[in-house]
Parts: sequence; C-alpha cells; structure tokens
Amino acid sequence: LHLVALNFPLSGDMRADFQCFRQAQLAGLTSTYRAFLSSHLQDLATVVRKTDRHHLPIVNLQGETLFNNWESIFDGNGGQFNIHVPIYSFDGRNVMTDSSWPQKIIWHGSTANGIRLVSNYCEAWHTADMGAMGQASPLNTGKLLDQKVYSCNNLFIVLCIENSFVSDPQG
Repeated sequence: LHLVALNFPLSGDMRADFQCFRQAQLAGLTSTYRAFLSSHLQDLATVVRKTDRHHLPIVNLQGETLFNNWESIFDGNGGQFNIHVPIYSFDGRNVMTDSSWPQKIIWHGSTANGIRLVSNYCEAWHTADMGAMGQASPLNTGKLLDQKVYSCNNLFIVLCIENSFVSDPQG
C-alpha cells in the first residue's frame, strides 16, 4: 500500500479525502486513496481495509518500504520509520527536501495508537482557526504519530494512504 503526500501543504480546514482521491487520479493511480487522518467518522487505524492491514507493506511512491504493514504503524511507538526512506508527493517530490513544504510536519489528529483525538483534530478538519488545535508529527522525529499539538492555521503536510490493494490484472 502506497503512502503519498498531497502536492501542497494544507491548514486544518481541508477536504483531505477528496484531495487524496483527486490527486491520485491526476497522477494516474487507479486504486483508492484516503487521508492519513483520524476524522469524526473514523479512527486513523481503521482507514485501511481489515483484509489488507497485516500482510501488505506500506511503501513510498517508488516502492521503498516505510513500514512492514499497516498494523505496525499503530504499535504504540509513534509510527517509527526510517527517515532515510523518502515520502513523495503525488507529483514525485520528496516532502523532506522540497521547499514547497517549509514545515516538515504532518497532520494526523490521532493518538499513537491511531485513535481520534476529538479535541485535537481541527474540528474534524473543518477549521483553520488559530484558536483551534490539531495533533501533528514533526517528520524529523522519524515518527508519523508523534504527539505534538499545533494551531489549525498552520500549513502542514497531509499524507494519503492507498486504502485497498487492487492487483493489476495485466500483472
């Protein structure tokens, strides 16, 4: 399953699932992508289909492994990953080195176990108000689920996860 960043940073007021869907389509990717965020409807840990959570690696756009499987992100260690494996945007840029993302921080709105934090997810990702708060993780910590709180007016990286694996019939 591919983990890919949106092509630009967003504040806490976002239509992230739609953006993931649209940018994946524009990049020619055929499977479904969802935002790597807890929402008012769903905890982050359950975004990927149950049948795909254990046996499929989580990889970047180049196929390099970030996590052995979806479940390993939520083992309580904050989603520890190798910071030397790049995370790319849908248009192929490395979010860790590209200046389009001045702040190397991702929104997630979750606990370290992928459960939604209702008080820290920018009012279900519907506000960029300076007074509202969102849970996010500085990528330089090597964790996708580090537990830091930021004002929702910040423009941070939003990740998208391929939420269902579809094998290529031509493969």
